[in-house]
Amino acid sequence: MDAPSGFLLIDKPVGPTSHDIVDAARRVLRTRKIGHAGTLDPFASGLLILAVGKMTKEISRFVGLDKTYEATLRLGATSDTMDRTGAVTERKDCAPVSREAFEAALEKFRGEIDQVPPMYSAKKVGGKKLYELAREGKEIERKPVRVTIHELSLADYAWPIAKIRTRVSSGTYIRALADDIGRALGCGAYLEELRRTRIGSFDVKDAVTKEGVAPERLFTP
Repeated sequence: MDAPSGFLLIDKPVGPTSHDIVDAARRVLRTRKIGHAGTLDPFASGLLILAVGKMTKEISRFVGLDKTYEATLRLGATSDTMDRTGAVTERKDCAPVSREAFEAALEKFRGEIDQVPPMYSAKKVGGKKLYELAREGKEIERKPVRVTIHELSLADYAWPIAKIRTRVSSGTYIRALADDIGRALGCGAYLEELRRTRIGSFDVKDAVTKEGVAPERLFTP
């Protein structure tokens, strides 16, 4: 029997890490040769692209593609991780922000922007991941990175919760975007929920759950 080879679209649930999903696929497909084209935080859900077997050599084709997300922001507070998994660092005593003011703030973040990578990220500085330094209580200076926010719109709003949809260039941190929007509004914000719906032209609607992993779901684009 030939070793499995191809790509697999997975709809990752909230909870497991991206590596957990890879491990589950390895058990089902009976191969260690599996990688993913872009991680998702455990608290996030949505599309992961797995490369299996010989196709792991082709995984770079997917790493740099634009990503589309649906994100829920909680306004009026900040967290050390910039999302709900962290400790709340400040609660702002501010008046509710109007929908009009929120939409006006979004305008500042469309197009090319400079974004500072969050400390709680897998980005490496000096050979060490930033989140490892953050867990040691350290914070180091990070250089801004130029990213592109291709699309950014407000999907729903009821203070203190805002739901946005955005399509961004690879390497954009949606947690940092949420934090920056909160700063622009003067009320603070952190990410409550995050779901990745597309990677390039690949849609989560075409993905399987981790329980649905099977050799027949592998494809070669």
